[in-house]
Amino acid sequence: MTSPSRRAFTTAAVASLLVSCGGGRQAGGQPSTASPGTSTPSSSRPSAKTTHALARSVPVRLQIPAIEVDTPVMRLGLASDGTVQVPPITAHDQAGWYRHSPTPGQTGPSVILGHVTVGAYGDGVFRHLGGLHRGDRIVARLENGTSAVFGVTSVRTVAKAEFPTDDVYGDVGRPELRLITCGGTLTDDGYPDNVIVFAALGKASP
Repeated sequence: MTSPSRRAFTTAAVASLLVSCGGGRQAGGQPSTASPGTSTPSSSRPSAKTTHALARSVPVRLQIPAIEVDTPVMRLGLASDGTVQVPPITAHDQAGWYRHSPTPGQTGPSVILGHVTVGAYGDGVFRHLGGLHRGDRIVARLENGTSAVFGVTSVRTVAKAEFPTDDVYGDVGRPELRLITCGGTLTDDGYPDNVIVFAALGKASP
């Protein structure tokens, strides 16, 4: 039987949520709210036989030492129009976890969104996300007091119209993380691209 959270994850996929990075130079650099897709497994994705999934626990903080990110994490759901919510444009910008995706450390792709810019407030929390490299550490602090520690496996910049839905939201056989923000050169129409960081669970610490 499909769980309610899994149904909501699939519902967002069916809604075909294209990435929106905000319009114009005064808008925030919103991340992609692209479709979670149809959860198609990829044979190219390795299965982590030695990596044990963690119990479900909501993320409350995200730390990325390589780019000096240390942010609270809010919960995001679906907006009234069926698109994935994004964090609000505020001076105190923070990342947001899509609550219909797995929590960090559970098997599957946990999705966290963040702005690259926040309008007149300047840089967003994920301003330097594209500067991450393979092996860089990402720590998700969880509500139950533990941490899920991930290592970056790849960083991709893609056009919004070519958002890799299956790669981001598709089923995987191990705990993984997706960090999403905007990319490219800002124009009056907003940002044309998305930066997507793919990461896999390495270890958990108390």
